[in-house]
Amino acid sequence: MGVGDVSKRILLGRKLRSSQMGETLLSKKVAFPVFASDALSSVAYAPDEIFIILSLAGVSAYAFSWPVAVAVALVMLTVIASYRQTVHAYPSGGGDYEVAMVNLGPRAGVTVGSALIIDYVLVVAVSLSSAAQYAASAMGFLAGHEAVVATALVVFLTLMNLRGVRESGTSFALPAYAFMLALGGMCLVGFAQAMAGTLPLAESADLQIIEADGYAGEISTVALVFLVARAFSSGCAALTGVEAVSNGVPAFRRPKSRNAATTLLLLGVVAVTLMLGVVSLANAMQVRYVDPHELDRLVDADGQPVEMDQHTLIAQIAEGVFAAFPPGYYFVILATGVILVLASNTAFNGFPVLGSILARDGYAPRALGSRGDRLAYSNGIVFLAALAIALVVAFDAEVTRLIQLYIVGVFVSFTLSQLGMVRHWTRLLRSEGDPATRRRMQRSRAINGFGLGLTAAVLVIIVVTKFLAGAWITILALAAFYVVMRAIRGHYDKVALELAADEEDKVLPTRVHAILLVSKLHKPTLRALAFAKATRPNVLEAIYVDVDPAATQRLLEEWDERRLDVPLKVLHSPYRELIRPFLQYIAEIRRANPRGVVAVYIPEYVVGHWWEQLLHNQTALRLKGRLLFTPGVMVTSVPYQLRSSEVARERVENEELRVRAGDLRSGRVGKRGRPGGR
Repeated sequence: MGVGDVSKRILLGRKLRSSQMGETLLSKKVAFPVFASDALSSVAYAPDEIFIILSLAGVSAYAFSWPVAVAVALVMLTVIASYRQTVHAYPSGGGDYEVAMVNLGPRAGVTVGSALIIDYVLVVAVSLSSAAQYAASAMGFLAGHEAVVATALVVFLTLMNLRGVRESGTSFALPAYAFMLALGGMCLVGFAQAMAGTLPLAESADLQIIEADGYAGEISTVALVFLVARAFSSGCAALTGVEAVSNGVPAFRRPKSRNAATTLLLLGVVAVTLMLGVVSLANAMQVRYVDPHELDRLVDADGQPVEMDQHTLIAQIAEGVFAAFPPGYYFVILATGVILVLASNTAFNGFPVLGSILARDGYAPRALGSRGDRLAYSNGIVFLAALAIALVVAFDAEVTRLIQLYIVGVFVSFTLSQLGMVRHWTRLLRSEGDPATRRRMQRSRAINGFGLGLTAAVLVIIVVTKFLAGAWITILALAAFYVVMRAIRGHYDKVALELAADEEDKVLPTRVHAILLVSKLHKPTLRALAFAKATRPNVLEAIYVDVDPAATQRLLEEWDERRLDVPLKVLHSPYRELIRPFLQYIAEIRRANPRGVVAVYIPEYVVGHWWEQLLHNQTALRLKGRLLFTPGVMVTSVPYQLRSSEVARERVENEELRVRAGDLRSGRVGKRGRPGGR
């Protein structure tokens, strides 16, 4: 095994057979943290965004935080109920994309696919940027290096997910449950203190907030409605990640649809409960929170600016609730930071599946549909990581800037998916005669219909309130992905049409003109010559390019001495070029007989070490690369194995015969320690 193989095995683990696919499926207790961590993690920043927007109008506007949070919770529960219908109707893993493609057509399907790609990339970028900010708050020496920290986290998660869905899910399950325990415990303790009258105020409770420009004094009703709408649209970031479950249905154990629907229900209940708990405690403790880039709007009772590090809502709540128990505070902060890292793991599980489906349908490169050594869609994982790193670096890991791009794509896919589901149930109702089944379908259509109206309204609010704040970038990106995906499909369709077999393909060439490329007269040349003769071409000749008259003369003498019955033709090369004269000669043959075929045989060394490859075959590789673009030319490499190639062959054989831990138990080897029990 080479150095590269050893490194790959250390990082990713040993290869898995295709027959082991069932071993990678997830139980509900593992699937829940894998697919729900994104929506759960939004509790760490969605309430913050609500308070940031409302703070523009001063402390008094915080009175609207509770109604806004309830409205967000209502939207989330509606979307959860709608997606429970989707996972039963479309369990193949296509999710929103498949629903739109089947019921609304390719244009809607590609639009949804583009929106989901943007959403998954932003999930990774926003979550890990937020985690980097938490890390910088806890460790001062990381301040100013958030982009580097976020990039390192992307690389870490990429390696974890390349090891396979089941292994990464098991590794991340405990931290996700720890976050639910930490935040749930904080809310319970906080509510108990509130009932007992001992709930302390937050560290920022004594501060005042200066209204932003345009919001000072008495503001109009229209401005207030617009402000609340902006806060609502920012709070809707809590809904990101819900669609990942519908894309990840194939990763569940049987019964897949039922397990996915149960996971969705648990996700909705837990996320809504935690979000409402955080918003309630923030109001009860009188938290003051503004945009981190506008800290000068926080002043003391005398109106003087204060010098302070503004902690997040959860950090301020935990510090007050656990004032007498510091370990509780650190547990909440640590669990929150970790869940923000895990949130992007939802995207690492959802995007590769979506990419494989897009590749299957021809809207993405086919490489995204290939499984790696660990049965994960490795190319999709790496592609997602590359896009996320580019976004983190471009926005310097600033969550406040990234969050403005976040939820446009989510609600585009939500809305089109709900419309597709309404059409799905309507189509089935036309042919269904059983009354009980019709009632169930009508109930499902009503749920999806309500979800359609609600998500469409939210989408309009988001576009209107966030367009100038950065949503226009997402809309442009969505359009760009749409154009690229349609272009990829157009390319594949054009290639398929061009490659389609017809009657002309049965016509044999009028003649085959075979050419043997000669560099010197040795064993590889003689083997290639023998093979070329065995193919019985109409014409067979050897070609040598003259760049050294002395070497050419020696070759001609050797050729005559061996009395080879194949003519050797020498091409003159005044500029000592090897490839151009050969290509010009082939072009002349093609012009003389355009319906014929030129077969080129190239002797090629087979070596056992990478560094030997650098010393041989360079001319042959360049020539093959040029001939690939020449119509009517067939290229055949005739290998000659040097002794060093035995090293490579033995490596492969030893790797195939090596018995690994667990092979006997799983039946991959027999009791005698050989594959198949031989």
